Amino acid sequence: MNVSVRKNRFSVGLTGGIGSGKSTAADLFAMLGASVIDTDVIAHQLTAANGAAIAAIKSAFGAAFVTESGAMDRSRMREAVFADPTTKERLEAIIHPLIRAASEHAAAQASGSYVLFVVPLLVETGYWKQRVSRVLLIDCPEDIQIRRVMQRNTLTEQQVRVIMATQVPRADRLAAADDVIVNDSDTAALLPQVQRLHQQYLALALAGES
Repeated sequence: MNVSVRKNRFSVGLTGGIGSGKSTAADLFAMLGASVIDTDVIAHQLTAANGAAIAAIKSAFGAAFVTESGAMDRSRMREAVFADPTTKERLEAIIHPLIRAASEHAAAQASGSYVLFVVPLLVETGYWKQRVSRVLLIDCPEDIQIRRVMQRNTLTEQQVRVIMATQVPRADRLAAADDVIVNDSDTAALLPQVQRLHQQYLALALAGES
């Protein structure tokens, strides 16, 4: 895979299905010294009030998709995306290039031991698979995903399954991963796995700089 954050800068793409625990794992990597760049956080910034994507969203979808505060109307957009797949494609065509540009800018400023990009749609997006040195999957059984999302977002099981159906199958994520962390328990069980991989990534980062 290609390494291009800085010349020979080691980078990891962290991904996983909804409810897998991507954010928890990323926080642990950050605590250990990795520079974490979360594309979901960037996407929220781009679509917040007066964010960089708002003008293009308003132009493409109309003023009804922008709230009075100047942010994207997330509930309205979510309904439109589920109702029509082409809406999702149009939205991604606006947001994804902006996310990539902001991620590159953040990576150029990063001072951590290595860069860890958190990318929920990494497997679906050819750009990220070629962009990072290694792909790290946070994995757990689907019944655990469903339970976590139901508790976190107060959704029904059917609603969670609809969301999961829009994501690539678990088997595809496993096939694309260089490294896998199994997050089927709690943070105490997650930490040793993160620590082990962090040491591996440190060694690879140092090897790339030598």
